[in-house]
This record gives sequence, C-alpha cells and structure tokens, in this order.
Amino acid sequence: MSRRCQISGKAVLSGNNVSHANNKTRRRFLPNLHETSVYSDILSASIKLRVTTHGLRTIEHNGGLDSFLLSTPNRKLPLAAQVIKRRIRRAQEKKAQAAG
Repeated sequence: MSRRCQISGKAVLSGNNVSHANNKTRRRFLPNLHETSVYSDILSASIKLRVTTHGLRTIEHNGGLDSFLLSTPNRKLPLAAQVIKRRIRRAQEKKAQAAG
C-alpha cells in the first residue's frame, strides 16, 4: 500500500536532517495518513479511504464526499478518487431515471 492520499494525492517527500554541525543526512517526510470511512449520501454507504487530515478537512469544507468529488475536475483527482466519482455518477443517474 503506497503512502499517498486517495483524495488530495499528497505523497512522501524527501529532504535533509541538518545537524548543528551542518551535517546533512537524508530523511523522509511522511504524509499524515489515516484509514477512515467516509459516508456517501448518493451511494448510501460508507467508503473506506486512506486520506490525510488535509484531505478530510477538504471533504468536510466542500459539504461531504459526494459534493466534493462531483465539483472537482478529474484532472485534479487521483485515480482512486476518480473511480469513486464514477460510482457516484452512475448511482445518481440511476436514481434520476427511477424518479423521472
């Protein structure tokens, strides 16, 4: 499993530890990833995601998973988020056909 956010796409960065004597050794900056369940109103189900805290805040700021994914263009979403977006669109279309 890669260390990459499924919503924002944040990944591992690399840099240096710099000592007081100015010695430099390589280090990794890991994203703050959490395995969480986010509820989708359109799918009426919880979806397990591995997201950063920044990604969770973005979802909440935009009014939930459905509205965030539907309002964000595909070019700005990682592949995992695009797959979920397609599932939401299909379910939305089925509900519209059943209602109308």
